[in-house]
Amino acid sequence: MRPTTHRTTLALAALTLVLAGCGTEAGSEGGGGDTVSPPPSSASPSPPPSGSPSPGSPSPGCTATSELDAADSGSTVCLAVGDTLRVSLDGTKSRPWKPVSTEGVGLEATNSGIVLLPGDASSAYKAVSAGRVRLSSQRPLCATETGQVSCKGIQEWRVTVLVT
Repeated sequence: MRPTTHRTTLALAALTLVLAGCGTEAGSEGGGGDTVSPPPSSASPSPPPSGSPSPGSPSPGCTATSELDAADSGSTVCLAVGDTLRVSLDGTKSRPWKPVSTEGVGLEATNSGIVLLPGDASSAYKAVSAGRVRLSSQRPLCATETGQVSCKGIQEWRVTVLVT
């Protein structure tokens, strides 16, 4: 192998390793900081069977909770009419979350009562009627700083809420 070919091969191998490392570090900060959370499972949970669950026990495939964060992406949450749900996505100034959006019926936005730091997304909802709502937000996968390596990737956050 000629010396020029050997140097080119080493340079390509080094570049590949550097690029492969972008966005693969999993953080322990539950979605905050400049680390990337693992993507949600591609398998969607099945909706609960028809009929209302008994009080205190969520339908199969549902989690009964009143607070959500970045680690809950991809999950399905069950609420009863009258319950309150809070969403708190911890971001950073260089990787900010967009405001949480809703699609569907059953939830009404209410005052989250939380002071936000730059990059955070916070919201609260009251379950007002039976229905199905998809909550979603997104943020840049890589920090966007001038003069630094960047990428165009997006980290998405989605949760399905079933109100009974």
